[in-house]
Amino acid sequence: MTGNLLPSQAIDKATELYDAAVARLRAALEAFVTRGETPDPAARMRGDFCYPELRLAYDPDGPVPPLSRAFAKLSEPGLYVSTITQPKFFRDYFLEQLEQIAADFVVQLDVVVSKSEIPYPYVLEHANNIDAEALPPAEFARWFPTPSLGDIGDEVIDAEIQDGGIFNTDGVRPLALFDAPRVDFSLQRLKHYTGTPFEHVQRYILFTNYHRYVDHFVEWSIERLKQPGPYKKLSAPGGIIIDAKTKDGAAKVNDGPWRKHQMPAYHLMADDRSGITLVNIGVGPSNAKTITDHLAVLRPECWIMVGHCGGLRHSQRIGDYVLAHAYLRDDHVLDSVLPRDIPVPPIAEVQVALQEAAEKVTGESGEGLKQRLRTGTVVTTDDRNWELRFTDSSKRFNKSRAIAIDMESATIAANGYRMRVPYGVLLCVSDKPLHGEIKLAGAANRFYERAIGEHIRIGIETLESLALAGGDALHSRKLRSFYEPPFR
Repeated sequence: MTGNLLPSQAIDKATELYDAAVARLRAALEAFVTRGETPDPAARMRGDFCYPELRLAYDPDGPVPPLSRAFAKLSEPGLYVSTITQPKFFRDYFLEQLEQIAADFVVQLDVVVSKSEIPYPYVLEHANNIDAEALPPAEFARWFPTPSLGDIGDEVIDAEIQDGGIFNTDGVRPLALFDAPRVDFSLQRLKHYTGTPFEHVQRYILFTNYHRYVDHFVEWSIERLKQPGPYKKLSAPGGIIIDAKTKDGAAKVNDGPWRKHQMPAYHLMADDRSGITLVNIGVGPSNAKTITDHLAVLRPECWIMVGHCGGLRHSQRIGDYVLAHAYLRDDHVLDSVLPRDIPVPPIAEVQVALQEAAEKVTGESGEGLKQRLRTGTVVTTDDRNWELRFTDSSKRFNKSRAIAIDMESATIAANGYRMRVPYGVLLCVSDKPLHGEIKLAGAANRFYERAIGEHIRIGIETLESLALAGGDALHSRKLRSFYEPPFR
């Protein structure tokens, strides 16, 4: 390793190398489609289409400083390496990590051309004179790098390549949780599932499982845009952008193509991405895992869920709140990577923010709030008709002391734990199946109208308070593994 760059210089060099590689790849694609020219094999051999690689070397004279923060720290000497993509978009994130590391550790930084090629589909969007369907994909794949599932994985996230603290046989350690191919894969999936550009995703994320929450969020956002504050625009599926001057903004959003997308997203945008993104994940743990797998590469400050649940206790009423403090994980979608016997701890800062937001929005406190908001264990199941096999489940539910049941909460929390993204869940009781209060159409409509506006406001207030406090306060050491990469 020969370089010794400052953090800003390292990101500048990575940006230069990345932009040049993308430009060469696009030019080669255009020449191939328009003139039938195949790329020079020598160009690929010398890395003309490759991602930049950020390299950090740490060789201290004495012991490693025992810093207590949750990220931007080094635990062992060695060479830390990661390929990176979209360095302009991730610039603030990279600088946050590198500047803190450089302030506390004597390190050498360098950026080189990696051996990992940028797959051609990831650069087609802004290419000129290219019809992606002009030729069969197999023709492109003959001459250009393609996405390879063998190069995309979560081995670092899931700590599956450790070996006594050494991540690879050559002693090179990962600098980040996700490398460039994994990030690019998820950025493409986010556009597909949400119908919005990944660049619009904000650092504070709110999940819901009902579209009625979206309507309230959009209406509140449009009114908020007209007031002083950090928010500038509302981005909705289909390229719809609403600002303070837009007429009939809610109608434009509602009439947009959000129905075409499996998990439509709505971004109340601030200049520093400290705004709020709402994603309607729909019902079920599969969607919850899918979207969090991909949002995690953006390294959000936190994500929380506001959704509905079945109340399991006699004392609960329709419209009461449940603050999840533990989870009985019967969702199964993460069992192979995060076994169910691994505890998923609550994040204290998020729990406090949720409770304080509930107090502020409802206007209740003390015993009054306690009557409406109960903290406890939530069962998350992958079987929407769990009531039909309650005889088999009742003993397990009873032993867990569960107070509510739903289909997404544990997945959101467990994947947050797994991906090192702070998490929290506040649910609203929509029925009490064990006590004869089954969700019926008329009762559901009355419940929705009464509860949804207040519930979504609690979620918004929670994220706004966390953003005001600053992201660093959120990140907990309880999410770090033994051999954690330096980057958050």
